Amino acid sequence: MKIALARAIASGLGVGFLPRAPGTWASLFAAVVGAALLALGQQAILCAAIAAAIGGVFAIAAAGAGADDPGWVVIDEIAGQFLALAPLGAPRPWSILLGFVLFRLFDIWKPGPVGWLDRRHDALGVMGDDLVAGALAAMLLWLVLMGGGWR
Repeated sequence: MKIALARAIASGLGVGFLPRAPGTWASLFAAVVGAALLALGQQAILCAAIAAAIGGVFAIAAAGAGADDPGWVVIDEIAGQFLALAPLGAPRPWSILLGFVLFRLFDIWKPGPVGWLDRRHDALGVMGDDLVAGALAAMLLWLVLMGGGWR
């Protein structure tokens, strides 16, 4: 994979180069794109999460960014945010916002396996911590949706 292409993928098509809070911007970008994907069905956002995760691992490794997880690498946040939104049926603004907030909470807090993966310092660790954060957010979002009958 060419370095320029790898950096474009790893940076979320340049979102990672925004000057402040690139991970939050990437998550917001993914939430907006995710809402559009959800309009096509849950399979669309799951496919996007898988594609971002697999492509991201290769792009992070090819860009040489796995060891130190630089701030501009945000494909992991995009994949994790897509995964966090996967339980949603019809996208509603409040549920997209809740999925965004839950994902950012787990991504920043880094509980249990999220923190363990974050300390791996390789491409799988960079991607893995955000996928686990996304899965935790998805589970909690699903519980909220099912518990409140808001689905």
